[in-house]
Amino acid sequence: MFFITLMKTESDAFKGLYDIVARLRAPDGCPWDREQTPSTMRGDLIEETYECIEAIDEQKPEHIKEELGDIFLLVTMISYMHEQEGLFSVSEVLETISEKLVRRHPHVFGDVKVNDSGEVLQNWAKIKVEQEGRAPKDSALDDVSKSLPPLDRAYKLQKKAARLGFDWDAPDGILDKIQEELGEVRDEFGAERIDRPALEAELGDLLFTVINLCRFLNVEPSIALQRANTKFVTRFKYIEKKMKETAREMKKEHRAVMETFWEEAKREE
Repeated sequence: MFFITLMKTESDAFKGLYDIVARLRAPDGCPWDREQTPSTMRGDLIEETYECIEAIDEQKPEHIKEELGDIFLLVTMISYMHEQEGLFSVSEVLETISEKLVRRHPHVFGDVKVNDSGEVLQNWAKIKVEQEGRAPKDSALDDVSKSLPPLDRAYKLQKKAARLGFDWDAPDGILDKIQEELGEVRDEFGAERIDRPALEAELGDLLFTVINLCRFLNVEPSIALQRANTKFVTRFKYIEKKMKETAREMKKEHRAVMETFWEEAKREE
Protein backbone atom coordinates (compact mmCIF):
# COMPACT_ATOMS: atom_id res chain seq x y z
CA MET A 1 0.00 0.00 0.00
CA PHE A 2 1.12 3.54 -0.74
CA PHE A 3 1.24 5.70 2.38
CA ILE A 4 1.42 9.50 2.54
CA THR A 5 3.50 10.63 5.51
CA LEU A 6 3.40 13.98 7.26
CA MET A 7 5.62 16.45 5.40
CA LYS A 8 7.80 18.72 7.56
CA THR A 9 10.26 20.41 5.21
CA GLU A 10 9.95 21.90 1.73
CA SER A 11 12.22 19.22 0.26
CA ASP A 12 10.29 16.43 1.99
CA ALA A 13 6.99 17.93 0.85
CA PHE A 14 8.07 18.14 -2.79
CA LYS A 15 9.53 14.60 -2.67
CA GLY A 16 6.17 13.41 -1.37
CA LEU A 17 4.35 15.08 -4.26
CA TYR A 18 6.86 13.72 -6.77
CA ASP A 19 6.42 10.17 -5.42
CA ILE A 20 2.63 10.45 -5.67
CA VAL A 21 2.83 11.65 -9.29
CA ALA A 22 5.24 8.81 -10.13
CA ARG A 23 2.87 6.31 -8.53
CA LEU A 24 -0.12 7.69 -10.45
CA ARG A 25 1.81 7.44 -13.73
CA ALA A 26 3.17 3.94 -13.02
CA PRO A 27 2.03 0.98 -15.15
CA ASP A 28 -0.32 -0.10 -12.37
CA GLY A 29 -1.27 3.46 -11.45
CA CYS A 30 -4.38 5.49 -12.25
CA PRO A 31 -5.75 4.84 -15.78
CA TRP A 32 -6.86 8.45 -16.17
CA ASP A 33 -3.53 9.93 -15.07
CA ARG A 34 -1.62 7.52 -17.31
CA GLU A 35 -3.68 8.62 -20.34
CA GLN A 36 -2.84 12.29 -19.93
CA THR A 37 -0.20 14.13 -21.98
CA PRO A 38 1.25 17.64 -21.76
CA SER A 39 -1.16 18.65 -24.53
CA THR A 40 -4.25 17.31 -22.76
CA MET A 41 -3.31 19.16 -19.57
CA ARG A 42 -2.89 22.59 -21.15
CA GLY A 43 -6.49 23.55 -20.48
CA ASP A 44 -6.25 22.37 -16.87
CA LEU A 45 -3.16 24.52 -16.35
CA ILE A 46 -4.97 27.62 -17.63
CA GLU A 47 -8.12 26.85 -15.62
CA GLU A 48 -6.26 26.24 -12.36
CA THR A 49 -4.24 29.42 -12.83
CA TYR A 50 -7.40 31.47 -13.12
CA GLU A 51 -8.92 29.70 -10.11
CA CYS A 52 -5.80 30.59 -8.14
CA ILE A 53 -6.13 34.21 -9.25
CA GLU A 54 -9.73 34.19 -8.06
CA ALA A 55 -8.66 32.81 -4.68
CA ILE A 56 -5.99 35.50 -4.33
CA ASP A 57 -8.58 38.13 -5.20
CA GLU A 58 -10.88 36.73 -2.49
CA GLN A 59 -7.99 36.92 0.01
CA LYS A 60 -8.86 33.55 1.52
CA PRO A 61 -5.59 31.83 2.59
CA GLU A 62 -7.02 28.33 2.75
CA HIS A 63 -8.46 28.64 -0.75
CA ILE A 64 -5.20 30.12 -2.06
CA LYS A 65 -3.23 27.26 -0.51
CA GLU A 66 -5.49 24.69 -2.18
CA GLU A 67 -5.32 26.32 -5.61
CA LEU A 68 -1.53 26.75 -5.44
CA GLY A 69 -1.34 23.04 -4.64
CA ASP A 70 -3.33 22.26 -7.79
CA ILE A 71 -0.85 24.29 -9.84
CA PHE A 72 2.11 22.55 -8.19
CA LEU A 73 0.51 19.22 -9.09
CA LEU A 74 0.02 20.14 -12.75
CA VAL A 75 3.55 21.54 -13.13
CA THR A 76 5.02 18.45 -11.49
CA MET A 77 2.86 16.12 -13.54
CA ILE A 78 3.76 17.76 -16.86
CA SER A 79 7.45 17.82 -15.92
CA TYR A 80 7.31 14.15 -14.94
CA MET A 81 5.72 13.24 -18.28
CA HIS A 82 8.80 14.65 -20.01
CA GLU A 83 11.02 12.80 -17.56
CA GLN A 84 9.30 9.55 -18.54
CA GLU A 85 10.11 10.32 -22.17
CA GLY A 86 13.78 10.89 -21.30
CA LEU A 87 13.63 14.50 -22.49
CA PHE A 88 14.46 16.18 -19.18
CA SER A 89 13.95 15.46 -15.50
CA VAL A 90 11.84 17.21 -12.89
CA SER A 91 15.02 18.13 -11.01
CA GLU A 92 16.39 19.75 -14.19
CA VAL A 93 13.30 21.93 -14.38
CA LEU A 94 13.93 23.15 -10.83
CA GLU A 95 17.67 23.57 -11.40
CA THR A 96 17.05 25.55 -14.59
CA ILE A 97 14.77 28.08 -12.93
CA SER A 98 17.06 28.36 -9.90
CA GLU A 99 20.07 29.08 -12.11
CA LYS A 100 18.06 31.61 -14.13
CA LEU A 101 16.93 33.44 -10.99
CA VAL A 102 20.48 33.75 -9.70
CA ARG A 103 21.82 34.79 -13.13
CA ARG A 104 19.15 37.42 -13.66
CA HIS A 105 19.50 38.94 -10.18
CA PRO A 106 23.15 40.00 -10.03
CA HIS A 107 22.06 42.90 -7.82
CA VAL A 108 21.06 40.30 -5.19
CA PHE A 109 23.51 37.45 -5.76
CA GLY A 110 26.38 39.54 -7.16
CA ASP A 111 27.88 43.00 -6.87
CA VAL A 112 25.74 44.87 -9.42
CA LYS A 113 24.07 48.02 -8.09
CA VAL A 114 20.59 49.16 -9.12
CA ASN A 115 18.51 52.15 -8.09
CA ASP A 116 15.01 50.91 -8.87
CA SER A 117 12.91 48.21 -10.49
CA GLY A 118 13.29 49.91 -13.88
CA GLU A 119 17.04 49.25 -13.84
CA VAL A 120 16.34 45.67 -12.78
CA LEU A 121 14.27 45.16 -15.93
CA GLN A 122 16.94 46.80 -18.10
CA ASN A 123 19.61 44.48 -16.69
CA TRP A 124 17.26 41.54 -17.17
CA ALA A 125 16.97 42.33 -20.89
CA LYS A 126 20.77 42.69 -21.27
CA ILE A 127 21.43 39.39 -19.49
CA LYS A 128 19.03 37.57 -21.81
CA VAL A 129 21.06 38.73 -24.82
CA GLU A 130 24.63 38.94 -23.49
CA GLN A 131 24.74 35.94 -21.15
CA GLU A 132 21.98 33.65 -22.36
CA GLY A 133 22.69 34.15 -26.04
CA ARG A 134 19.18 35.10 -27.01
CA ALA A 135 19.06 37.00 -30.28
CA PRO A 136 17.96 40.62 -29.93
CA LYS A 137 14.37 41.14 -31.02
CA ASP A 138 13.49 43.30 -34.00
CA SER A 139 11.01 45.02 -31.70
CA ALA A 140 10.61 45.23 -27.94
CA LEU A 141 7.05 44.02 -28.48
CA ASP A 142 8.32 40.72 -29.88
CA ASP A 143 8.93 39.60 -26.29
CA VAL A 144 5.18 39.49 -25.71
CA SER A 145 3.87 36.03 -26.53
CA LYS A 146 1.35 35.79 -29.34
CA SER A 147 -0.27 32.82 -27.60
CA LEU A 148 -1.59 34.94 -24.72
CA PRO A 149 -5.35 35.58 -24.54
CA PRO A 150 -6.05 38.81 -26.46
CA LEU A 151 -6.93 40.84 -23.35
CA ASP A 152 -3.74 39.82 -21.53
CA ARG A 153 -1.61 40.34 -24.64
CA ALA A 154 -2.99 43.86 -25.13
CA TYR A 155 -2.14 44.67 -21.52
CA LYS A 156 1.42 43.36 -21.82
CA LEU A 157 2.00 45.10 -25.16
CA GLN A 158 0.99 48.39 -23.61
CA LYS A 159 3.19 47.82 -20.55
CA LYS A 160 6.17 47.08 -22.78
CA ALA A 161 5.62 50.23 -24.84
CA ALA A 162 5.15 52.33 -21.70
CA ARG A 163 8.52 51.18 -20.32
CA LEU A 164 10.10 52.69 -23.41
CA GLY A 165 8.41 56.04 -22.86
CA PHE A 166 5.45 55.59 -25.20
CA ASP A 167 2.71 56.34 -22.70
CA TRP A 168 0.00 58.76 -21.70
CA ASP A 169 0.76 61.68 -19.40
CA ALA A 170 -2.43 61.37 -17.37
CA PRO A 171 -5.60 59.24 -17.22
CA ASP A 172 -7.69 62.19 -18.49
CA GLY A 173 -6.18 61.75 -21.93
CA ILE A 174 -7.13 58.08 -21.97
CA LEU A 175 -10.67 58.88 -20.85
CA ASP A 176 -10.96 61.38 -23.71
CA LYS A 177 -9.70 58.71 -26.09
CA ILE A 178 -12.31 56.28 -24.79
CA GLN A 179 -15.02 58.82 -25.54
CA GLU A 180 -13.56 59.32 -29.02
CA GLU A 181 -13.49 55.58 -29.71
CA LEU A 182 -17.01 55.20 -28.34
CA GLY A 183 -18.19 57.90 -30.74
CA GLU A 184 -16.61 56.04 -33.65
CA VAL A 185 -18.41 52.87 -32.58
CA ARG A 186 -21.70 54.83 -32.53
CA ASP A 187 -20.98 56.15 -36.00
CA GLU A 188 -20.39 52.67 -37.39
CA PHE A 189 -23.39 51.21 -35.60
CA GLY A 190 -25.61 54.05 -36.70
CA ALA A 191 -24.66 53.84 -40.36
CA GLU A 192 -27.42 53.04 -42.83
CA ARG A 193 -25.61 49.86 -43.72
CA ILE A 194 -23.40 48.42 -41.00
CA ASP A 195 -19.89 47.47 -42.11
CA ARG A 196 -19.23 44.49 -39.82
CA PRO A 197 -15.40 44.45 -40.20
CA ALA A 198 -15.26 48.20 -39.57
CA LEU A 199 -17.51 47.88 -36.52
CA GLU A 200 -15.34 45.06 -35.21
CA ALA A 201 -12.24 47.21 -35.70
CA GLU A 202 -13.76 50.16 -33.82
CA LEU A 203 -14.92 47.96 -30.95
CA GLY A 204 -11.41 46.51 -30.81
CA ASP A 205 -9.96 50.03 -30.55
CA LEU A 206 -12.40 50.82 -27.74
CA LEU A 207 -11.47 47.68 -25.80
CA PHE A 208 -7.76 48.33 -26.33
CA THR A 209 -8.12 51.85 -24.94
CA VAL A 210 -10.07 50.68 -21.89
CA ILE A 211 -7.31 48.16 -21.21
CA ASN A 212 -4.82 51.01 -21.49
CA LEU A 213 -6.72 52.91 -18.80
CA CYS A 214 -6.54 49.84 -16.55
CA ARG A 215 -2.79 49.60 -17.09
CA PHE A 216 -2.22 53.28 -16.43
CA LEU A 217 -4.16 53.01 -13.15
CA ASN A 218 -2.26 49.81 -12.17
CA VAL A 219 -5.33 47.61 -12.46
CA GLU A 220 -4.97 44.14 -14.00
CA PRO A 221 -7.73 44.14 -16.65
CA SER A 222 -8.19 40.36 -16.56
CA ILE A 223 -8.66 40.49 -12.79
CA ALA A 224 -11.06 43.42 -13.04
CA LEU A 225 -13.06 41.59 -15.69
CA GLN A 226 -13.12 38.39 -13.65
CA ARG A 227 -14.49 40.32 -10.68
CA ALA A 228 -17.15 41.81 -12.95
CA ASN A 229 -18.02 38.29 -14.16
CA THR A 230 -18.38 37.07 -10.58
CA LYS A 231 -20.54 40.05 -9.67
CA PHE A 232 -22.77 39.50 -12.70
CA VAL A 233 -23.25 35.81 -11.87
CA THR A 234 -24.16 36.61 -8.26
CA ARG A 235 -26.72 39.24 -9.26
CA PHE A 236 -28.19 37.13 -12.05
CA LYS A 237 -28.64 34.16 -9.72
CA TYR A 238 -30.46 36.49 -7.34
CA ILE A 239 -32.81 37.47 -10.18
CA GLU A 240 -33.45 33.80 -11.03
CA LYS A 241 -34.21 33.05 -7.39
CA LYS A 242 -36.63 35.96 -7.02
CA MET A 243 -38.36 35.24 -10.32
CA LYS A 244 -38.91 31.67 -9.23
CA GLU A 245 -40.25 32.78 -5.86
CA THR A 246 -42.75 35.09 -7.57
CA ALA A 247 -43.75 32.44 -10.14
CA ARG A 248 -42.49 34.48 -13.10
CA GLU A 249 -40.66 33.20 -16.17
CA MET A 250 -37.28 34.49 -17.19
CA LYS A 251 -38.23 36.16 -20.46
CA LYS A 252 -38.11 39.54 -22.20
CA GLU A 253 -41.65 40.48 -21.25
CA HIS A 254 -40.62 40.50 -17.58
CA ARG A 255 -37.46 42.54 -18.05
CA ALA A 256 -38.70 45.44 -15.91
CA VAL A 257 -39.26 43.08 -12.99
CA MET A 258 -35.86 41.48 -13.53
CA GLU A 259 -34.21 44.91 -13.50
CA THR A 260 -35.94 45.66 -10.18
CA PHE A 261 -34.49 42.48 -8.70
CA TRP A 262 -31.11 43.40 -10.19
CA GLU A 263 -31.16 46.66 -8.24
CA GLU A 264 -32.14 44.73 -5.11
CA ALA A 265 -29.16 42.44 -5.60
CA LYS A 266 -26.85 45.46 -5.90
CA ARG A 267 -28.18 46.91 -2.65
CA GLU A 268 -27.62 43.63 -0.81
CA GLU A 269 -23.95 43.36 -1.82
